[in-house]
Amino acid sequence: MLLSVAPVPRETLQDHVYLRLKDLILTGEIEPGQSVTIQSIAQAFQVSNMPVREAFRRLVAEHALTIISGRSVGVPALSLERLEDLRRVRIEVEGLAAEWAAERLSSSNLPRLESLVSEMHAAIDANDVKSFLHCNRDFHFAVYAAAQSSTLASMIENLWLQVSPYFNLLHESGNYPRSNREHAQILSAIARRDGASARAAIAADIDGAAANLRSVLGQMRATDG
Repeated sequence: MLLSVAPVPRETLQDHVYLRLKDLILTGEIEPGQSVTIQSIAQAFQVSNMPVREAFRRLVAEHALTIISGRSVGVPALSLERLEDLRRVRIEVEGLAAEWAAERLSSSNLPRLESLVSEMHAAIDANDVKSFLHCNRDFHFAVYAAAQSSTLASMIENLWLQVSPYFNLLHESGNYPRSNREHAQILSAIARRDGASARAAIAADIDGAAANLRSVLGQMRATDG
């Protein structure tokens, strides 16, 4: 017996694949230097090639992925100049979101942020890069969502799509423990409703990561040379 239901709209499936791929980029599951094919993603998501191809097209247009060959993509190379540009813009945009979050975050949401800081600390102790990156993304985006600005949230997501895959490279640089200390400062500032301090702590977190990443990228280029 056939169920009397409407078929899933094509655009719904395409959006689903697009959002799942975007999540893989934001959490560092697709790493710099890794090639991803249409077929491999289609098989992993159990969908046809078409929605994957469309998702690739959208993410390439957003500079989150770059075409390696006709049927594969990867994370775009990050130049030092591009890193600096992203750092400056992130400080302004994410700093503003943190400042607004300090004014607007409900106190009932603080335990979730506290839990994420604790989970990142545990991930650092366990040398669990994947868990740290997932919690790091969740922490930052929970803060930014509290700013209650869809415009800011969209801008921040686009910036993260371009830089967050490179956070994988920072696990041996000492950045993760330093970053989580900044997370604790962000949390403390938000709990006090201190927007200026929240903004400053976000800027320190972004600055520290950019400095370490600049060093790592410089070392990689020197080795390649």
